Amino acid sequence: MHRSGTTMAWNVFKFCTALRGLGSIMILLVLGIVGVTYYAVVWTNYGPALSVGGLDSLAALVVILLFHFLLGMLLWSYFSAVFTDPGVVPASDEEEQEGECDPLNSLEFGGLQPDASNQRTRFCRKCNQHKPPRCHHCSVCGRCVLKMDHHCVWVVNCVGALNYKYFLLFLFYTFLETTLVTLLLMPHFIAFFSEEEIPGTPSTLATTFLAFVLNLAFALSVMGFLIMHISLVAANTTTIEAYEKKTSPKWPYDLGRKKNFEQVFGMDKKYWLIPAYSEEDLRRMPELQGLEYPSKPDFDSQDF
Repeated sequence: MHRSGTTMAWNVFKFCTALRGLGSIMILLVLGIVGVTYYAVVWTNYGPALSVGGLDSLAALVVILLFHFLLGMLLWSYFSAVFTDPGVVPASDEEEQEGECDPLNSLEFGGLQPDASNQRTRFCRKCNQHKPPRCHHCSVCGRCVLKMDHHCVWVVNCVGALNYKYFLLFLFYTFLETTLVTLLLMPHFIAFFSEEEIPGTPSTLATTFLAFVLNLAFALSVMGFLIMHISLVAANTTTIEAYEKKTSPKWPYDLGRKKNFEQVFGMDKKYWLIPAYSEEDLRRMPELQGLEYPSKPDFDSQDF
């Protein structure tokens, strides 16, 4: 039953292999969309208002500062997801899991036990190596990825244990930024369909129109992805595992929403909204490294 669930998941993501050749073109596409949006918001519509004076200048300043803050967080999260390895299976993984020190038995997990399914050896025939719990083989990258969620063509990378948080923050800040831009440009978009004369050159008007349409489309689509991944985080599962769970009546890693959230974002609240982890979280939470995961203490490994 477990293998059939995995096969179903790979059928869903098989289309990614056809996009392997895009590579860094997707990064240039993202930067191009950012450039169009930046030109429409800052240079065309709100930047000139800074020299007007009065409340209009103050409002334009607030808009530009908020726009730049969200854009900075978006790009920081995006490039963190792009350039962070999602998690490779180390050659010494079995020796590390057999070590005397077991940090998963700490009080911070309320008596939760290490994953009982670790006792069942999983082997990847394509990589010719063992597979830790929640690890899957990516046909696009050609290797196994720790806690793999999916291969994302937008970040030109797999989304796995080590960059999943960065990917989620990229979705979060993209949604906020595109929603903000949509609201800012909506009056200008509505003006296109009025009989009033619209100030600006044809190129600036076309850029504003294009930026509004692009940001509205991305805001709506990203909102759907964000809602989906929030539900996955709440259940402590990945996109691939969501299909696997259909063949298993129990899920050993669902520890409650709070602990499920912490396994992705860490326990240090100061780091929740930035693409980074505190040194303390990296030291005390081995699941952030993608090799070991606590499970329910009363879970019967034979059912999974």
